[in-house]
Amino acid sequence: MKQIKYLTMIFALALIAFACKPTIDVPAPTAGTADFTTYVALGNSLTSGYTDGELFASGQKNSYPSMLAKQFTFAGRKGEFKQPLMLDEVGFGSRRKLALVTGTDGTASLGVVGYGGTVNPQNFTTTATVGPFNNLGVPGAKSYHLAFKGYGNPANAPNYNPYYTRFATSTTSSVLEDALAQNPTFYTLWIGNNDVLGYALAGGSSDVITPLPTFTASITAIVQALKAKGAKGVIGNIPDVTSIPFFNTVPYNALAITDAASVAALNKAYGNGALGISFKVGANAFVIKDPAAPMGMRQIKSTELVLLTLPTDSVKLKGWGSQKPIPANYILDETEIANIKKAVVDFNQAISTIASANGIPVVDMNTNFKQVQSGIIYNGMKFNAAFISGGVFSLDGVHMNARGYALVANYFIDAINSYYKSTVPKVEVSSYPGIIFP
Repeated sequence: MKQIKYLTMIFALALIAFACKPTIDVPAPTAGTADFTTYVALGNSLTSGYTDGELFASGQKNSYPSMLAKQFTFAGRKGEFKQPLMLDEVGFGSRRKLALVTGTDGTASLGVVGYGGTVNPQNFTTTATVGPFNNLGVPGAKSYHLAFKGYGNPANAPNYNPYYTRFATSTTSSVLEDALAQNPTFYTLWIGNNDVLGYALAGGSSDVITPLPTFTASITAIVQALKAKGAKGVIGNIPDVTSIPFFNTVPYNALAITDAASVAALNKAYGNGALGISFKVGANAFVIKDPAAPMGMRQIKSTELVLLTLPTDSVKLKGWGSQKPIPANYILDETEIANIKKAVVDFNQAISTIASANGIPVVDMNTNFKQVQSGIIYNGMKFNAAFISGGVFSLDGVHMNARGYALVANYFIDAINSYYKSTVPKVEVSSYPGIIFP
């Protein structure tokens, strides 16, 4: 009888514990004051789904607009979300992958190599007949390109883009016109990164930062044209591009010298300190080109940045950075970094002003990516801005991988829900792949 009595008590306590278990009240998805019926996304490579150095089918399917479109479906979006998909995983042929690479010393290590595969010429042909397309992201586009008529026409080079050629509705159309023709009810706009990133990727050598008046006029024209159509939307601002892995993976002092004889020979060649250049056994700052320095060269400062594209074989086998100065297009010096940072601040202020004047929210990507750089925990997963291991950026060191784009999608959703009082559910970040290891 005691055993039965105890079992009854245990059963009763279990019922009480179950009855007291808290429940999570998840609000039903709603659009709030937004209207997601017809959604279009305008932007550059970050919008298109570009990753690992190329645009390819599976990357496009994991673009943040594609993720948003799925979530908007729960809150009223209608129809298919169309993207101008590549026919395969090769795209235009510049995709990269991780692989075991045998170095000059015969040892194998993990490295980034070309993806391989044969480029299909059909990837360069138009897909406009199966449009219109909701994802209007164009890799390489700057702010003023979106309203440029004939941006997909080769005759308009240098204001011509083969990625837009693939889905332009005509040889005289613009990306903005193609968006407006769909009578969108909602849009996302994330453009402007390339207005400063192109200069940064070129080491400040073969591109220029878009003048602020041009940038401001371009963003204003895009936003006002969409507003005139009755579309509501959201705009993303620009992260500090110098914080991405492309500029923070190769250390300034990555010149390793292991023997005293080599140190002595190099120091003698540079006048034993007469040129302000000296070496020691261990880690050393690279020698770089600088027309303003004695003999047109100097050692890089710890506050300056080395680009990810620096040819490591030239450092190992041709004496770059030691016997020969590294060309300026592989370096961002202090002046160039200052130019970049000022442009980002100015552009983001312009975006904020335009957004406020036109009644749309801003996704503060600048702050979000600063947090990523410091390291975040999202849905139990750790992320940071480290190359390969950080979990956010792809193998080109500039664009996100699929999980990184999922974070971006959720940043957009946060801003949309806050401003439009909607309850769009967030993307499950862990359901998307990170970098694929061999």
